[in-house]
Amino acid sequence: MTPPDPAPAAPSTAHRPAHRRTVLAMLLVVYVFNFVDRQILAILAAPIQAELRLDDAQMGLLGGIAFALLYSTLAVPLAALADRTSRSWVIAVSLVVWSGFTALCGFATSFWQIFLARVGVGIGEAGGVAPSYALIGEYFPSQQRARALSIYSLGIPLGSAAGVLAGGYIAARVDWRLAFLVVGLAGIVVAPLFKLLVRDRPSAAPVAGQAEAEDRPSVAGTAAVLARKPAFWLLAFGAASASMFGYGSAFWLPSLLQRSFGLDLIETSQFYGALLLVGGVAGMLAGGWLGDALGRRDRAFYGWIPAIAFVAIVPLFAAGVLSAGALAAFALLLVPQALSYFWFGPVLTAVQHLVVPAARATASALFLLINNLIGLGGGIYALGALSQHLSAVHGEEALRLSLLYALALYLLAALLLALAGPALRRGWVAEPEG
Repeated sequence: MTPPDPAPAAPSTAHRPAHRRTVLAMLLVVYVFNFVDRQILAILAAPIQAELRLDDAQMGLLGGIAFALLYSTLAVPLAALADRTSRSWVIAVSLVVWSGFTALCGFATSFWQIFLARVGVGIGEAGGVAPSYALIGEYFPSQQRARALSIYSLGIPLGSAAGVLAGGYIAARVDWRLAFLVVGLAGIVVAPLFKLLVRDRPSAAPVAGQAEAEDRPSVAGTAAVLARKPAFWLLAFGAASASMFGYGSAFWLPSLLQRSFGLDLIETSQFYGALLLVGGVAGMLAGGWLGDALGRRDRAFYGWIPAIAFVAIVPLFAAGVLSAGALAAFALLLVPQALSYFWFGPVLTAVQHLVVPAARATASALFLLINNLIGLGGGIYALGALSQHLSAVHGEEALRLSLLYALALYLLAALLLALAGPALRRGWVAEPEG
């Protein structure tokens, strides 16, 4: 046989570490904006509630269902579109859409106006995450994928911290409306730079042994494959249980710091921003490193690592919430904050390996549909509604009790992910390296 034609240099260029790092860095920047726009509502909850006269249940709707309903459901068709067309274009357009609706939140004068603007944010963000997971799956080999996904997922603590710090500072110095305008317009400015630097990999087109582009698995076909795998259901519902508490506590902890610990808006943003940065970054990177290190020995560790972390969180988080002062609370909450991020790298990597490479974005979107609809859509509202119910008896301490009761969700998540470990050995789809 004649040697292969050396013409396809583009794929090898895409494999170069420097190019991979550029793509990962830009995906991270976009994900930072994703969580800035998502988390900023939490730090601005107090001034928004005061001006628009909203109760905790209504704020729970704004933070949860308003955002999560279309964010979760539209992610599936948008991911399928990304798999069949251009993942980078879908991400870039989505960034413009969600940033624009974030800016519109600054013009809201009623509950329903800000509710609809948050729905728009969710519509835009629906096209951002699953295609990003798929691009990382194309650019990084499997033995590096948990770490790459963990680095990408640093957008969660970095974006959350940036939203908390910037939102708190702008709201305290000017007003909450300007905070929405600033972060929204910044995202729109970044979108053209992202599209310039991030392209779909030429080698993302199927190689020998894979389906041609027009024969890529459909949404229904990918869903049918995943539905037959117990590992998918255990990973999805385990992550969703953890996300109910994770998203709920992330949204309500700033309010708890103001109500029960007496911090003002600036002090709250500094406390929670530091907690997210230090704990979140350390936990995200540690989870990804452990996933790659232990997962290559036994694929069950992709489920077992987060399961162990969730069990350890419960007593530590409870001690932090029940502590007498803000300094003690910070010290006690730092470790559980880190442990709460351990699941991202291992679980997201495992989901990538339950399907063939051509279906990764769609599989990720189906996973996110369950995780976000239950976790994001239900968690924030459930904790807010429980706090509202308990407030008649416990007053300002109702939110503290709501967070403590909800810790049971982490124990449920630990059980489901522990069971997912052995199931991953059976459901794993190997791929050729290179």
